[in-house]
Amino acid sequence: MQAKAFQKADTAAGELQFTDIPTAADSIAIRKKADSVAKAKADSVAKAGVTKKSVDSSKEIPKSLWQIFIEGFLGGLTAVILPCIYPLLPLTVSFFTKKAGSRSKGIMHSVIYGLSIIIIYVALGLIITLSFGSDALNALASNGVFNIFFFLLLIVFGISFLGAFEITLPSSLANKLDQNSDKGGLAGIFFMASTLVVVSFSCTGPIIGTLLVDAASKGHRLAPAIGMFGFSFALALPFTIFALFPSLLKSLPKSGGWLNSVKVVLGFLELGFALKFLSNVDLAYHWNLFGREVFLSLWIAIGLLLGLYLLGKLKFSHDSDVPYVTIPRLFLSIVVFAFVIYMVPGLWGAPLKSISAFLPPEGTQDFNLSQAPDAGNASSTAVPFTSSIKERKYAANYASNKIKGLEPWYDYEQALQVSKELHKPILIDFTGFVCVNCRKMESDVWSDKEVFKRIKNDFILLQLFVDDKADLDPKDVFVSTYSGKKITTIGAKWSDMEAKDFNSNSQPNYVIMDGNGNVLVPPQGANYSVSNYIKFLDSGLSAYKAAK
Repeated sequence: MQAKAFQKADTAAGELQFTDIPTAADSIAIRKKADSVAKAKADSVAKAGVTKKSVDSSKEIPKSLWQIFIEGFLGGLTAVILPCIYPLLPLTVSFFTKKAGSRSKGIMHSVIYGLSIIIIYVALGLIITLSFGSDALNALASNGVFNIFFFLLLIVFGISFLGAFEITLPSSLANKLDQNSDKGGLAGIFFMASTLVVVSFSCTGPIIGTLLVDAASKGHRLAPAIGMFGFSFALALPFTIFALFPSLLKSLPKSGGWLNSVKVVLGFLELGFALKFLSNVDLAYHWNLFGREVFLSLWIAIGLLLGLYLLGKLKFSHDSDVPYVTIPRLFLSIVVFAFVIYMVPGLWGAPLKSISAFLPPEGTQDFNLSQAPDAGNASSTAVPFTSSIKERKYAANYASNKIKGLEPWYDYEQALQVSKELHKPILIDFTGFVCVNCRKMESDVWSDKEVFKRIKNDFILLQLFVDDKADLDPKDVFVSTYSGKKITTIGAKWSDMEAKDFNSNSQPNYVIMDGNGNVLVPPQGANYSVSNYIKFLDSGLSAYKAAK
């Protein structure tokens, strides 16, 4: 495959603005417009031994959708034990059993009730998708306005769970649905389920909102619906199970202050989760205000407060007295405090491998004992004398994301030139500031000494950040022949390249090519097997040597 060269670009000195990145395609018409180009590329790819199927990222989608479903399912199980829903379990099941007149009919009504809950929540997920579209959902992950909105939204949700106020839907809506639930037949059961959804919104709303935010940022068309299906399935399951086995109701713990404690714990978690969205904006727009130690300090503070709350040392106005610490509270507090202790060394540069994918990169840290003073300084742009290029383009943009020990290039044209001069293949890393999987690959796979050695010694590493919001030089702005969009930022340029030339809009995406732009082996995405990645690198290196 021949990847077309792009015009040279520089970061504009003007003020950065919130802009969207182009997605893989914006409409059927645009895709048709690129059909002739795609056909020519397919022929070229076939000659290079790389099929279109090999660059398709669809294989990653089922796994991600399963993750979204599981997250939704766990969220639904959590919602069941909140004070707005838990006390309704025995009441609702008893109501169906008595009103039906027979056990079999009561079971049938409970099943219909559960299915109605699922239908309502899945419909909500579909409405989200239809309202925004899959392309728009994909852009949310790095869009500044939406990330700030999500950050503020989750802060509000967290404060609500801590007890400052309750987020409720209009009482008139609940009353209207409750009146309709008195009707007989399937319609009455459906409106009864709708009443549950509305009256429990003060508890489920923050969980649903968080789930939809996370699902939407994945960019999959069905992500919100799948997330809502997992949530509603877990929510409806207890009603059906207890209708099948009413005797199990006797084994349920009694309602009490512990239900409110669950809400407060979720409130702390919401506050911690919100920080990730603020970090996304800070990285993508080069604000450099929210470094790794600031992020960790806030997580440590939240963790300490949560641990103290679980031990009964911190109490809110609506909490019940905790005369003694129960065993579950003790064990949860041990887990929380252990996590806090684990994070503390990160303030001085410890890698914190298990959570590094969610933290700002180590390059954002001002004080780092784990590396030499100048090791992470990307402003040092001197290039070995064997290359004629004396300055790495865009290097200043990625000081915070620079990986210790590696000297990446950030411009496609420069990488092609250096590849020819040094006689090494190019390893393109389509990545992003907000890409969690990219950080996980770097911490779990690239950190392996054999992988690291190969990347450092055998390849020209080219990192292309598809969500970089820095402006292109005005003379380098162009209209994409693929999406029809005007390309005005550095990230949009690389995103358009990835979609147009490699039929992918997912990150990370790794491509090995020679200095003429010929792809040597099938590209691949995130795969956390070190042995697999070594084979990928070795196969690319062998193909490069064979082609010489």
